[in-house]
Amino acid sequence: MSNWKEYKNGNYTVSINLDNGTKIRENNLDNLTPAFAENCDVTISTVCDGGCEWCYMNCTPDGKHGDIMNPKFLDTLHEWTELAINGNDLTHPDLIPFLEKMKKKNIIVNMTVNQKHFEAKQDMIRRFYSAKLINGLGVSLVKPTYEFIKLVKQYSNAVIHTIAGITNTDDYRLLAFNDLKVLILGYKKVGRGKSYLDNDVEFRSNIEIDMRILSYWIETMINDNWFKVVSFDNLALEQLDVRRLLSDDEWNEFYAGDEGSHTFYIDLVKKKFAKNSMMSDDKKHDLLDNVDDMFQVIKNEC
Repeated sequence: MSNWKEYKNGNYTVSINLDNGTKIRENNLDNLTPAFAENCDVTISTVCDGGCEWCYMNCTPDGKHGDIMNPKFLDTLHEWTELAINGNDLTHPDLIPFLEKMKKKNIIVNMTVNQKHFEAKQDMIRRFYSAKLINGLGVSLVKPTYEFIKLVKQYSNAVIHTIAGITNTDDYRLLAFNDLKVLILGYKKVGRGKSYLDNDVEFRSNIEIDMRILSYWIETMINDNWFKVVSFDNLALEQLDVRRLLSDDEWNEFYAGDEGSHTFYIDLVKKKFAKNSMMSDDKKHDLLDNVDDMFQVIKNEC
C-alpha cells in the first residue's frame, strides 16, 4: 500500500508518496502560494575522490566537510520537508548521526552519490535503506553497464542522474527499457564545469553537439517510454527546450515551479544560502537560525 503523507503549506495541500516520490500540490484557487520551503538542496561536503572534470562544486579529496549537526535552522524544519543532500564519497564523519536526526524529525532525505561510490559502498547504502535513513537515492551516472543496471534496479526509489551534454544518446539507449527512473540535469557552467568548458575547445564543441542531439531525441524517449520516469531540473528544461514538447495543460500539470518558488539552496560548508547552487558567492547570504526566515529572503528576491 502506498505510503502517502499530507501537510498544509500556505494556501494549498501537499501530498507526497514516500514509496515513489510522487508529489501533488492542490487547492481550489488559481495560485499555489507556499508559507515555507518544501525542498532544500543542501551541500554537506566538498570532499570527494570522484575526480569528475565537470564537478560544479569543485569537490576534491582535500575538500571540507560542513557542520551538519549544529546549525540552529535544522530544528526549525517542517515535518516532511525534503532535503536533497550530496553524499559524495560517503566519508562525512557525521553523516549517519545527521540522517538519524532527520529521521526522528520526519524529514525526508534524498541522497546523491556518484556511480563509482554507489558500486563500491553497497554495504553502507543498503544499511541506510534498511534503516530508512534515506528515502530517495540519486546515482550520478559515469557509464552504463549491465552490472550497474542490475544493481540500481534493486532500489525502488533510485533515480539515475544524468547531465545534458555529458551523458550522450548512446548512454541513454543502453539504459532504456529497463524500468528505470532518470533525471536529466542541465550542465552547470560554474566551478570545474566552467573551467573545463573554457579551457577545452573540443570538449565545449562536443557538449554543444550532444545537447542538440539529446534535445532532438527527448520526445522519442518520452513517447516510446524508454524509462519509467524522465524528469528534468530547471536548467535542463531551459538548455533542452523541453517546453516545446508540452501543451499548456501538460506544462501546468507537471512543472514544479521556478527556482526559489518552493525550494532554495543551502551550503553547509560555506554556511551560506541562495536561490540555487549556481549563484556566485557575493549573491549568497549567511545562514539564519530559522529556515522560514531564509525562505522569505529568497521569496523576496524572486
